[in-house]
This record gives sequence, C-alpha cells and structure tokens, in this order.
Amino acid sequence: MRYPIGIQDFEKIRKGGYVYVDKTEQIYKMAETGGYCFLSRPRRFGKSLLVSTMEAFFSGRKELFDGLAIAELEKDWVQYPIFRLDLSGKAYDKEDILMSVLDDALMKWEEEYGVVNRSNVPGLRFGNVIQAACTQTGRPVVILIDEYDKPIIDNLLNEEAADTFRKQLQGFYSVMKEKDAYIKFGFLTGVTKMAKLSVFSGLNNLKDISMDIRYADICGISEVDLKKYFGESVKELAKANDLSGQECYERLAQMYDGYHFCENAPGMYNPFSLLNAFDSLKFNDYWFETGTPSFLVQVMKDTDYDVTRLSDEEIDAPSLMDVDTVYHNPIPLLYQSGYLTIKGYDKEFGSYHLGFPNREVKHGFLNYLVRYYTPSRTASGMMLVSKMLRDIRSGNAEGFMQRLEALFAKTSYQIQGDSEKDFQYAMYIILELMGEYVEVEKATSNGRIDVLIQTNQYVYIIELKRDQNPDDALDQIDQKGYDWPFQADGRKVFKIGANFSTQNRRLEGWKVEK
Repeated sequence: MRYPIGIQDFEKIRKGGYVYVDKTEQIYKMAETGGYCFLSRPRRFGKSLLVSTMEAFFSGRKELFDGLAIAELEKDWVQYPIFRLDLSGKAYDKEDILMSVLDDALMKWEEEYGVVNRSNVPGLRFGNVIQAACTQTGRPVVILIDEYDKPIIDNLLNEEAADTFRKQLQGFYSVMKEKDAYIKFGFLTGVTKMAKLSVFSGLNNLKDISMDIRYADICGISEVDLKKYFGESVKELAKANDLSGQECYERLAQMYDGYHFCENAPGMYNPFSLLNAFDSLKFNDYWFETGTPSFLVQVMKDTDYDVTRLSDEEIDAPSLMDVDTVYHNPIPLLYQSGYLTIKGYDKEFGSYHLGFPNREVKHGFLNYLVRYYTPSRTASGMMLVSKMLRDIRSGNAEGFMQRLEALFAKTSYQIQGDSEKDFQYAMYIILELMGEYVEVEKATSNGRIDVLIQTNQYVYIIELKRDQNPDDALDQIDQKGYDWPFQADGRKVFKIGANFSTQNRRLEGWKVEK
C-alpha cells in the first residue's frame, strides 16, 4: 500500500495510487449549503488535502472522483472559477512578507482574467478579480484559503506585529462580504480561531464548522476508517512488532487516537502519525517531532499557567473558543493546536473537560516542558524517566532519589522565578512521564500521600517538605499511617522523606527507610 505522507495534492494521490480516506460526502454536504465555512484543526491533520480536494471538485474534475462517495451524489460537475490562497510555507517575521504573498497571488489572478491593476491595496485588487472572473465565465467564484492564521500564529509573542498582520488580513478578507453576489462558496482553514471575529468582522455569514458534529471526522482518521482502509497495514505492523492484531489496534489507539473535536464526537487518529507508523512499521512520536511548540511554552510561562492542570483541565464553552485571550489564558490555544482535546462535557454547566489526546502528545509535550523547569540538560526527560523506572522496578530507592536530586543540582535555571513552583512543576512532569506507576496526592483515611509509586514488587511512599528536615517528612508518614494499607500485601515498602530548599532551589536532604 502506498501512503501519501506529506502529499497534500488530491490529484497526485488519486493518480499515484496512494490510499485515500474518502471524505467527499462531507465535502458535498458543505458545498450544497453554500456560503462561507471555517474549519479549525491541528497541524498535519489533512486541512491542505481537504482544500485540494475541494479545488478538484469545484473544477469539475469528475474523473478524479471515480469510486468515491461524491461521484454518486454530484450530477452536474460544473467548473467554477477558483481563487486558492495558501498562507503556509512562509515565516512571517517581517511585515512586508504578507503583502508580498498577496501580491504574487493577485498578479497571477489578474493575468488569468486580464485585469489591469490600478491599485496597491490588496483588498481592492481582490475584489476586481472576483468580479471579473464571474463576469467572464458567467459563474460565481469559489474562494479557498488555507492556513488563514499563519501570519498571526508566527507572531503570537509579538503583539504589535500580530496586530499589523491582523489588519492586513482583515482588509483582504472583508472583500468577500462586498463581493458576495459574485461568490458561490468560500472555505477557510487554520490551526486556531485566533482573531476570527476581528479578522472576519465584515463576514457575518461565516459558518464555523470546527465543532459541528456533522463534520467532526472531515479531517483525520476514525476507528471506522482505520478498519476499512488499513486492515492489511495493521497486520503488517503487528507482525513487525510481534503483536497480535488486537494488541496492535490497542497500541495504535494509545499512541495516536483520542482527538475529539466536539462533545459526543468519535475519537480521531492523527493521520500523519498513523501513516508514518504503517510506512516505517514502528511506533514513534511522528507528529510531535514535526514542530517545536516553543511559543506555547512561552505563553504558558508568561501567563503563569499551572502546568499540573494539563492532564485534567476544565473550561467553559465561550472561553474554549476565545483564542484572542491567549495572553491571559493559554488553554484555548493548547486545545486548538492539538495538545489538549475534549475528554468530557458537562451539559449542566456547559463546560468541557480537557486532557492530552494520546500517549504521543503527552510524552512529547511533557518531555519538551521538562527542560524549562529543571536546570539539568544532560539527558532528555524520557531518558531520565527510563532510568528512574529501572530504579523503581528493581527496588533501587537510593538510585531513584539520587537521580531526582541530580535533576535539581544546578542553579542556573532557564526560567527564573518561584523556585518552589518550578520544583512542583518539574516533579509533576517527571511523575506524569512515569505513567501508571505513580499517584500524586493519594487520598487515605488519615491524609494525603504526596507521591505514591507502586510496582508489582515495591511500594514507595514519598513525603515532600519545604525548608524542613527529612526526618519530619518520615515522621508524618509514620504518624499518618500511610504505609498501613501495604503491610500485608507482600511487597517491600520504602518510606522516603525529602526536603526542598527554596534558597538553594534544589532537593536538599532525603532519607529512605525500608
């Protein structure tokens, strides 16, 4: 089977014999409604391929859709004039770059329809070619804009530049309202809903389908798609990794499934990661490695976001859609960028429960975060965690604590600020990466254990104190009887008391009792 990894051209996929997951029924449904539609999805989720498929459909290229759902639905196959604009592929680090991109597109369209340019205002030029195309062909035009928000996303940490690009885009996009009589359909994609209201303030009939259950699976691969199109691929992957078919499906779900784009929507697999796993016959973190979320971490730091809430966040519906508050709340941006997803919906209060979609995103993001909250740069977070896991599995409590101590042994933190909070965040990240072995703030009948680590053979009870003696922490374990529930189950119990020095910004003093 040929996998279209990195291929975003519909014609190339169809003529090249690559596997194509049929989304054309949803495209037909959307086109029938007319008007303007907006779709937000994370990067590498197939937005550009969707736009390319629409371009082929509105170009009347019936031959490319043979055997697909839309071939039975569409009867006319009319060719419409199409204006497709792709704002990806450029780094918008200078204010004139967007104007240059728009100018290149407009010159091509003006040449195609014989329009003489008499203005240096992109919006006016766009309006002229729209009207000319409709007049010359006798058919309304179709407008397809891919990654509409790229100039703004590139400048999230530069409010002045972001505002400049916002105004430039607003002037360009507002033409769609002025020339509505000449337009059949408009479709826009982006990673976020950043500035949707201000950028498209004049386009009051823009329909946002990002959380519409009817289009929840228009990008990505569902469980149904996986079994329909990739049954043989799963068998090959299972054989290469010495797994049964069922075990392979479960592993794929743990790694790449779990994206939910509205309440009660089916879980979606990341197509980029899934196709790469089938092609290489390996389970790796493919999606996370294609982009560095440094701007997200910077926003989290600037807003003083509590990273311990990442695995279990809650937000109301209006706030989830409001990315314009990114400088005060990074959660909408984390959701729309694909680092968090919908895990549940509270209908009574209209709030969403968010969390990591899958293991690939969780491990990748936390591994990236750990370097910002610890001074150690000797190894990646996952490498450190793997060594810690070997320690706890073998009953090496001393070794585990030595590694934890070494993690904070240096004082040159990348992020300066609240030392106790940095330590708390770093501990959260490390413990989350250790997975199912660890429970934090474990409730007992007589209090809460700071950290509880359990394996088949060992139990580790860790009490953390601030600017105190490790003996005080051990005394609390004894006084509260935190070890009592484990005394009769046959496993060896380690009681660990540790102290964090806020002055020296590190773990300073710890004791282990068996």
